Amino acid sequence: MKSTRSRPATVLYLLVAAPAAMLALSALPQHAAPQPPAREIVLGIDPAQSKVHWTLGTTLHTVHGTFAFKSGTFHLDPTTGKANGEIVVYATSGDSGNDSRDKKMHKEVLESAQYQDVIFRPDRVEGTIAAQGTLTVQVHGVFVLHGSEHEMTVPVQAELAGDHWKGSAKFDVPFIDWGLKNPSSFLLKVNHAVGIELELKGSMQNSAAP
Repeated sequence: MKSTRSRPATVLYLLVAAPAAMLALSALPQHAAPQPPAREIVLGIDPAQSKVHWTLGTTLHTVHGTFAFKSGTFHLDPTTGKANGEIVVYATSGDSGNDSRDKKMHKEVLESAQYQDVIFRPDRVEGTIAAQGTLTVQVHGVFVLHGSEHEMTVPVQAELAGDHWKGSAKFDVPFIDWGLKNPSSFLLKVNHAVGIELELKGSMQNSAAP
């Protein structure tokens, strides 16, 4: 059956229908455009500007001391929260300002001549992550003390600015429950957990993930 539509009508139809068809097609789902690789945040710890402070409560007094950082690099994917790296503290650097107490700590509790490093290996970060500004996050990973591994989540606050950063963290390490020797005596009882406070400073860079 032959169409009765005149040539002018056909032209008019095409002028109206074609743009409408193109508009409808543009509304259909399209393949996502290739995205640039995620930016990985790399935080390096400067041992000269960073410190571990520790506090141990006892029945007589509270003992305060420090440890020194050996090295530290923290890689973070801000999109997924995945992390990796290694933060290392010299176990042999533990110092409370009392020679006899420190000798006992190193020889009997830490056995630092054999277990010379305390290590934290992060694997993920929970919280809002930005390449610059203030962060308040939870860092999960594995804490290696006295040769044994323990899962731990550490609350961290950090300030990222330009090519440098600084941060802090507070948490407890239940060293006696983790199998280290209890240094308590008949007259002096110590808490089963030591309070740790980290003072962190270092360099920062953003690099394209492979």
